[in-house]
Amino acid sequence: MSPQRLKRAELVGRAAVFAALGDETRLALVSTLASGAPRSISQLAQGSRLTRQAISKHLRVLEGAGILASARVGRESRFQLQPEPLHDMRSYLERVSTQWEQALGRLKSWVEE
Repeated sequence: MSPQRLKRAELVGRAAVFAALGDETRLALVSTLASGAPRSISQLAQGSRLTRQAISKHLRVLEGAGILASARVGRESRFQLQPEPLHDMRSYLERVSTQWEQALGRLKSWVEE
């Protein structure tokens, strides 16, 4: 794969993660699953105003972005957090933050001259 295509693929993947995390329900589900224990849709729906069907739709979005993985256990699916995409996002945001800090530093130097 060419470097340009690789960069585009990385951006598309990151955009999917940002989009998936851009919903408060999905963010809450990620927070719940951050404990590390796999959970079923029924367990995740407990105490929620949302139906199991609504929870399931949110879980599928997170799974599609690579943030969750599911495994069948008997008649139900259990969902577990996959931290790698979140670690990648953290590294990406740190790089962007560093670039902004450098750009602001250059601007400050230019203004102060």
